[in-house]
Amino acid sequence: MARMVQCVKLGRQLPGLERPPYPGELGQRIFDNVSQEAWDMWKRQAVILINHYGLSLMDAQAQKFLREQMEDFFFGKEAAMPEGWTPAGAPTKGAPRK
Repeated sequence: MARMVQCVKLGRQLPGLERPPYPGELGQRIFDNVSQEAWDMWKRQAVILINHYGLSLMDAQAQKFLREQMEDFFFGKEAAMPEGWTPAGAPTKGAPRK
């Protein structure tokens, strides 16, 4: 059975990560408070940021920028998804299933 967490990003109980995804205190905080689904959302967001800004992950400034963005994505003031949000492609209430 999957470990469940109260996800700070999605606002509900969901399966958690198998292990901290990042070193240190931030990695533990993510492990304790972020679901696998929200982590997968972050990975897609990180790719967008890397491509948009042309970041090199070998650059310490780029690493710092991504860490700050990750922390804000999960724990920033506007981090929680809007109430009633559903992932793209998820059936909406009353919509016909394909």
